[in-house]
Amino acid sequence: MGGNLGCHRSIPKDPTDLKHNKRKFSAACNFSHILVNQERLNINTATEEELMTLPGVNRAVAQNIVEYRDCIGGFKKVEDLALVSGIGATKLEMIKLEICVSGKNGSSQHSPSSVRKDHEHLACTGMNINTATAAQLESIRGITEKIARSIVDYRAGHGPFKSIEDLVKVNYINSSLLDKIRFQVFVARSRTPSTYTNGGFTCMTKSQPSPTSYSLRSEDADLPSGGPPHILSARSTVELPPGHRDGRPVMRVATWNLQRCSSEKANNPGVKEVVCMTLLENDIKILAVQDLVDRDALDKFCVELNQPILSTVRKWREPRGVWKCCVSDTPTGHSSKGAHYSGFLWDNSCGIELREAVVLENPIADGNGKQGQSLPYLGRFYVGSSELSLVNVHLQAPPSGEQNGRSHTSNGHKAPPLSGKIQETLKGDRDVAVLGVFGAACDGPALEALKKEKLSALLPASVYTNISTSAPRGSSCLDNIWLSRSLKKIYTGHCCVVREGLTNPWIPDNWSWGGVASDHCPVMAEFFVDIMPKEPGRHGNGIASVDRGDMMTKHER
Repeated sequence: MGGNLGCHRSIPKDPTDLKHNKRKFSAACNFSHILVNQERLNINTATEEELMTLPGVNRAVAQNIVEYRDCIGGFKKVEDLALVSGIGATKLEMIKLEICVSGKNGSSQHSPSSVRKDHEHLACTGMNINTATAAQLESIRGITEKIARSIVDYRAGHGPFKSIEDLVKVNYINSSLLDKIRFQVFVARSRTPSTYTNGGFTCMTKSQPSPTSYSLRSEDADLPSGGPPHILSARSTVELPPGHRDGRPVMRVATWNLQRCSSEKANNPGVKEVVCMTLLENDIKILAVQDLVDRDALDKFCVELNQPILSTVRKWREPRGVWKCCVSDTPTGHSSKGAHYSGFLWDNSCGIELREAVVLENPIADGNGKQGQSLPYLGRFYVGSSELSLVNVHLQAPPSGEQNGRSHTSNGHKAPPLSGKIQETLKGDRDVAVLGVFGAACDGPALEALKKEKLSALLPASVYTNISTSAPRGSSCLDNIWLSRSLKKIYTGHCCVVREGLTNPWIPDNWSWGGVASDHCPVMAEFFVDIMPKEPGRHGNGIASVDRGDMMTKHER
């Protein structure tokens, strides 16, 4: 049995996989005497998402590991990992204690120097001060807002705490205060939930729900191992937008780059919860999506919204709607990481229907002026009695060093000319929005062509659209929504970058958990919608529903 517990098992690719596991998660938590071995990650079976939990391993390095592993047919020993591009001997030393190599028979092999001597990963109760947010730290008796912020700032500047005693190095904490809070906290560097979780507690009790939010008790179902500790995943209570502004019904449209979203990533319960709940909490009715690795990835979110398994989605207090999605038949772009697709996700229950979706043939240039890199994906929608055309774009970001959220004039950044197809769309369609990833701020010469077509950007260059756990306020403005003059007339003036609720304890964040679903934030805009004189079917947001039969394009899912 010890051999089988030598390495992590994979995060389940689909909630239905839970029933196939043979060992109960609650039982695994009781093996405290072998928990040290259980912490190791099997590099022969780990997914990209799991590899990213290792120190210093980002998405690119994780992909290199998987590609090299497939090429050689599996690692024979831990030291083989040093041959992977992006690892080397130095980084291998950093992660050697975290990994193992296991064959099909389940026996694990470790580096001779990688056998742990300590027992720091025994079951603990309290709050992990290496992963808790400032808000979570304030829940500890004796910790004020100022002290909580000081703890987070010290951790960001000096790295994780090595012991509880290190807290006395933080401003406003002395030995007397440390004695008061000592038994409410603990220190751990294992792959535990990181920021924006529900309290950061790791209580090994049978009755506590899993962080996957499936609302399954450990004695009723096999819960997954290989993820963060046994904690709740909870989101802040939000007030749903009223659906009206100035007495008139409104509709919200958004764009979101989901950053190399494969089917595997879409099946991650944390990513799925973040995407679905962001749509519901912000009352987004149409979402333009970029950077899909697999064409069926978007369908995972659509199924969850319509037939939810996650408790947070299932218990949503308002109507969830009836969601549909479409994805481009062919890739809309290529990067060094491979091809990617674009798509749309919309709520069909409030009078929104897809008329057609097509990839515009003529490519537009990327941020370096190179042709053939990006193809716009045009979606024409019926919204009640009106028509709305959305041009979904994904331009490559400028070279590193230019993404500072300001103009790139000094770098000679070339403007991507609009393709003839887009120009035809702008001239032939009345209400048009060009939205997505533009790879540059709106005030730079790279997007001058959009201004010449009389389009207006909603976000200024000073508003950042990226996010990470280390820089939650962002540093670059690369996503935006541009409106035609006609569509600008029904724009309510409300546009924002969504930053709340984008992390989850099931999303990897380097060596820990609690990462963001994407490095990009959703950008959302709100529009007034017309109500038809005849109202054959009205829904909660006041958009009139028009019966067009059982019309469904070949792109819809």
